[in-house]
Amino acid sequence: IFYATSTGNTQNIAEDIAKELENIETFDISSKDISEVLKYEKLIFGISTWGSGEVQDDWDDIWEDFSSLDLSNKTVALFGLGDQDSYGDEFADALGLMYESVTNSGAKVIGFTSTQSYEYDESKAEVNGKFCGLVIDEDNQEELSTQRIKEWTSEIKNEIL
Repeated sequence: IFYATSTGNTQNIAEDIAKELENIETFDISSKDISEVLKYEKLIFGISTWGSGEVQDDWDDIWEDFSSLDLSNKTVALFGLGDQDSYGDEFADALGLMYESVTNSGAKVIGFTSTQSYEYDESKAEVNGKFCGLVIDEDNQEELSTQRIKEWTSEIKNEIL
């Protein structure tokens, strides 16, 4: 799991996902060269949305290098954090930007999830009526995070391990 965090929430979710999947390593991209992802055939990327739909700062710093990686023949699952109440017009947009980047890089993306039980106006993370990965809202639905993680990891387990 490669993630970046500003407040610790994305790191906590990455660690929770790693516990559910067992024997999964987690890497904060601020302390790793992003080319390290090329060592793995199966990857999970975690990103949070900031401001008006922007990617988190550490991802932003390496976005060009990340977007130029060849992820052909790699299986990728995505998770993203957002705030549907305060940022309902760009809810989890960074996840959608990540999806666009990895699909343009040739990755096979798994782990789409339902948009039900979320209340937002728009999201770049919504693709063909589903979220392009696991969406977590620690600000407004923290009580649902554990169950969402369990369901998502159960769904992707066979393809990501």
